[in-house]
Amino acid sequence: MEGFTHIDDTGNAVMVDVSGKAATAREATAAGRIVMSRECYEAVTAGTIVKGDVLGTARVAGIMGAKRTSELIPLCHILNLSKCAVDFIFHDEEGAIECRCTVKCQGQTGVEMEALTGASAALLTIYDMCKAVDKRMVIRDIHLLEKIGGKSGYFSFDGQDAV
Repeated sequence: MEGFTHIDDTGNAVMVDVSGKAATAREATAAGRIVMSRECYEAVTAGTIVKGDVLGTARVAGIMGAKRTSELIPLCHILNLSKCAVDFIFHDEEGAIECRCTVKCQGQTGVEMEALTGASAALLTIYDMCKAVDKRMVIRDIHLLEKIGGKSGYFSFDGQDAV
């Protein structure tokens, strides 16, 4: 299984051994969107959802999700994060909220999974807090936007390679 680092020569799942790698600065940003009805979007942006501060709660959930990634994703290393920021961008024309999660650490392995998990947890929290208003919300386009550091160097998603 050449190219798959989480599978050994006999096909068994393994955690990658990073013990020989030097700790370096790592950073990753992931994004995703939740699209909702106009009524729900306006309630979120106005802060009138009955369950409370949707975006504040989602921000905390995103940070918590990023910090707990190794407990959710099999074979992920436990990382000591030095930064996790969760921000929201409003897309009025489509009634969508974009979440961006940026994570940093000094480590032996990358933080892409932490950024992706953080964005996902934040979007799921928005869904949970708003489902009484709109059960047809759609979470979509969760992807890595940018990665800095590590063996493979710099990566930036330009949308050209999207499936």
